[in-house]
Amino acid sequence: MSATAPARISPGHVTDPPNAAPRRRLRSRWWLPYVLLVPAVVFELLVHLIPMVTGIWISLVKLTQQYLRNWSEAPFLGLGNYRVSLDVHGAVGRALLQSFLITCAFTVLVVGIAWIAGMAAAVALQRKFPGRGLFRTLFLVPYAIPIYAGIIAWKFILQKDTGALNHLLFDNLGLPGEKPFWLIGGNAFWSLVIVAIWRLWPFAFLMLMAGMQSVPEDLYEASAVDGAKPFRQWRSITVPMLRPVNVVLVLVMFLWTFNDFNTPFVLFGKTAQPPAGDLISFHIYNASFLTFNFGYGSAMSVLLLLFLLVVTVAYLLFVNRRSQRA
Repeated sequence: MSATAPARISPGHVTDPPNAAPRRRLRSRWWLPYVLLVPAVVFELLVHLIPMVTGIWISLVKLTQQYLRNWSEAPFLGLGNYRVSLDVHGAVGRALLQSFLITCAFTVLVVGIAWIAGMAAAVALQRKFPGRGLFRTLFLVPYAIPIYAGIIAWKFILQKDTGALNHLLFDNLGLPGEKPFWLIGGNAFWSLVIVAIWRLWPFAFLMLMAGMQSVPEDLYEASAVDGAKPFRQWRSITVPMLRPVNVVLVLVMFLWTFNDFNTPFVLFGKTAQPPAGDLISFHIYNASFLTFNFGYGSAMSVLLLLFLLVVTVAYLLFVNRRSQRA
């Protein structure tokens, strides 16, 4: 007899199906999934929502060093901090705009080059050959090294007199001229770009390599029979098949890079930040914790959040429209 057999009805007696009691118990515990979600919701509020609301409130008051002991006494400014931050004719707004433009250039270079390097490495290691596993492991080393350890190593490499880069270029290879400063002046921007690419491209390589595992090998074999060259195979097969991976990958790399704080903080230190390496996350840190004007810093943080939200929504809408057209 099956478990879903109907109830037997006998004279003067009604027998429920065998699974009726468990079903009633399940219906009586409809609240259990919601109770199990309560710890996660509370944790989410504590970690994300409450600090966000607090930051928005701080951006509306004049919270300087004078009012740190008692936040409630800080004068309410409304949108005053936002007006100062967005006023490109003032010192605060002009510095924020310059930092924003530097961060945009930094993000475009890092995300673009990291994606190209990751794609090239993934395509090169797609086919089996002796030593492929070793190369995959070596390519993932920068991603496996702790962030601070890797950036500190680069900081030693880029030193003027004792750095390994200048030692290689000028002492070993004998390049003429004076050893340059890589961590100050205009070179600071390119040092940031190099270190950020070194840290990010293995992530792109890992994601793209994983995505390529789902591409059927028969497509490449059939296209090779039809005379398609490797570049045509990459353009017509690999890139379209990796489109879902690239949509998420580019967005994640953009958000990580635009919000990068660890690289300039460790590479330049807290107080020796050069103007060419003034990324916006570090600029907000300086506005908040060096000048102790938390109102300006919070307003800048909210503006950065709004910018990233607008870019993310616009990017997803653009991607969805293209996918619908295709």
